Amino acid sequence: MKIRSILVLLLSSLLLTGCIQKQQGRVLKLAHGLDPSHPVHSAMVYMADRCKEISGGELTIEIYPSGQLGSEQQCVELVQIGSLAITKVSAAVMESFVEDFKVLGLPYVFRSKAHAFKVLDGEIGQELLLSTVPFWMRGLCFYDAGSRSFYTIDRSIQTPDDLKGLKIRVMKSITAMEMVKAQGGSPTPISWGELYTALQSGVVDGAENNPPSFYTSHHYEVCKFYSLNEHTMVPDVLIVSEKVWEKLTEQEQVWLQQAANESVPVERRLWAESEKESLEIVEAEGVTITYPDKEPFAEKVAPLLESYRDDPKVYDLITRIKAVQ
Repeated sequence: MKIRSILVLLLSSLLLTGCIQKQQGRVLKLAHGLDPSHPVHSAMVYMADRCKEISGGELTIEIYPSGQLGSEQQCVELVQIGSLAITKVSAAVMESFVEDFKVLGLPYVFRSKAHAFKVLDGEIGQELLLSTVPFWMRGLCFYDAGSRSFYTIDRSIQTPDDLKGLKIRVMKSITAMEMVKAQGGSPTPISWGELYTALQSGVVDGAENNPPSFYTSHHYEVCKFYSLNEHTMVPDVLIVSEKVWEKLTEQEQVWLQQAANESVPVERRLWAESEKESLEIVEAEGVTITYPDKEPFAEKVAPLLESYRDDPKVYDLITRIKAVQ
């Protein structure tokens, strides 16, 4: 009986090890909460395929989607202790570890998607990816997670004034709440899973998110107005456990980083296709899609960005990002 108990414990330990050395190579476990149909999942599958290909099968990645190994927060914690090798999180989640990450969630800090990509692919992006190392995780790359815009039940948002008197659901983020408040709306933090019911029952008048999320959540069934003012462009981050990274050989590290880098343009292409398809579907379902002038919205939140003068590190990042051409 004791021998059986010991075997069970050993097996459990193996299952919870993010980095497994097998006779024919090393296997890394990657877990996330997205559906297998999601473009970000598809990009990670591409990364796994490339990793296996360039390493000749010596380094492989096993992917566990749909929250099989836990929630986003749980996966981050597993990565920190080395029980999980890799996970995908929103950059907003990283704010709780590294304050500098909050700059990525500020409204209109990016002039366009091309500007955002140039920042994330450059020196600033690399600094942010490595800033997580003291917290036992290392950023591998940034993935496009689209632009967040307002959608509402019965009113089209063409100017910030249209937000007055409206309760707008936001993530449980101080930055997100300040952004909506600055534009005249009433920010209301509600969990994503409860939002459909909150919209349906009138607890909130609208929300803000990217097109694929607006579509896959079925919020378009309740909200018939989608105003693409694109106030924020918060990316996703692919992170690897620093404990696992240190166990990899130098060559294995090169293979993993190369595969991650090569998956970035693939993910961006898949995301763009998903955005286009999502907008076409919700429009066919009766949603009125508009493209309001962004300048009035940007002017409303400008004081919010200026308020970071009291936070030299974040304000320096804002200044450097704006300087990127």
